[in-house]
Amino acid sequence: MTEEQDHGRRKATHGSRIDAYVDRYAARATGMVASEIRALFAVASRPEVVSLAGGMPYVTALPLDTVGELVADLVAQRGTVALQYGSGQGDPHLREQICEVMRLEGIEAGADDVVVTVGSQQALDLITRIFIDPGDVVLAEGPSYVGALGTFAAYQASVVHVTMDDQGLVPEALAETIESVERSGRRIKFLYTVPSFQNPAGVTLSPARRSQVMEVCRRADVLVVEDNPYGLLGFDGDPMRALRADDPDGVVYLGSFSKTLAPGFRVGWALAPHAVRDKLVLAMESAVLSHSSFAQLAVGQYLATQPWEEQIKSFRELYRERRDAMLGSLEALMPPGCAWTRPAGGFFVWMTLPERLDSKAILPRAVAERVAFVPGTGFYADGSGARNMRLSYCYPEPDRIREGVRRLAGVVQQELRLRDTFGTGSMPPHGGVDTPGPDLA
Repeated sequence: MTEEQDHGRRKATHGSRIDAYVDRYAARATGMVASEIRALFAVASRPEVVSLAGGMPYVTALPLDTVGELVADLVAQRGTVALQYGSGQGDPHLREQICEVMRLEGIEAGADDVVVTVGSQQALDLITRIFIDPGDVVLAEGPSYVGALGTFAAYQASVVHVTMDDQGLVPEALAETIESVERSGRRIKFLYTVPSFQNPAGVTLSPARRSQVMEVCRRADVLVVEDNPYGLLGFDGDPMRALRADDPDGVVYLGSFSKTLAPGFRVGWALAPHAVRDKLVLAMESAVLSHSSFAQLAVGQYLATQPWEEQIKSFRELYRERRDAMLGSLEALMPPGCAWTRPAGGFFVWMTLPERLDSKAILPRAVAERVAFVPGTGFYADGSGARNMRLSYCYPEPDRIREGVRRLAGVVQQELRLRDTFGTGSMPPHGGVDTPGPDLA
């Protein structure tokens, strides 16, 4: 590079947001954009804001003193192992314990087919890496988990959404979508689904539909990636039977301890057919060589010494109370024309606004009124979801949830009045407040 070129590059970047390296990135980097949720963190974390946005587990409910003692004992007694490199597949004893956890959902599996990952998000990344070529189709529920959509975009997958309703994925719509994609000459690599207490919609795939969805995928030879972080957090009865329980060869199952223990450990896993397992281990080793032995052994120690099933029951009761606070407040305060799901577990409610309202457009006014949510467009690859928003009830105390819904209802009512006064397209600007920056767009 000549002195003049170097001066030109420094001049372009100094004091500006111009990216001097934009023409050097790989094509797949164009799909790497900030999610709606991450862009909200700076705003939603302010103490005066009631955040109904992020899905953060309520880790305060854990016996933190006991967890602290457990970690201290681990370092004192097994520090030379816990602080050393470990297996790319994961600690063998923890993999056996994971099989015991999955048995609660009807899954019978061997530890040899489990791959421990850095949260289930990494498992999803590895699955996408080994299956997706640019342009390949991933079928996903509409709406779908924003972290999955970001991963699919990063690997240049084409996401095709499949219709959902209050009973989850619609089997007839799935069959029609598969047929349409195949007619177009594109290749479907897998169906991505969160069947239990879905993120973001909160709905659960009914037992009858579970068998129908699997039959549709078997006939079409479509692999199913079952992401199930909330499966043990149902509010009524025993956990639903996992899709993987009835089709070991047609399903890759993703699990996590982030919701049932703590996300800070960053321990998840994939249960895969044997050949896929081998590829996952190779991909895992190329990504991180060896992930945290310390975190894995700490989780294993917790499972071995603590009443973890009782702790999950405590979480379920806690989240049920928060769910009830949110549903009761929505029923009492939201204006006519609003609708929402009624989750039987998990963390989220999916709300639909009256016609003519746009959730992203009203977010700045909501933040000005000290309440945050996630606009629905972040959960679609095609820009749908403008009338929707995801509301999370897992973290705030019930009274804070009620206050947050009260503030949000006031914003919605104000927007409806303004629409009636000014009409669509002639709204005054939402200025004068400190709102999320351009990454939110």
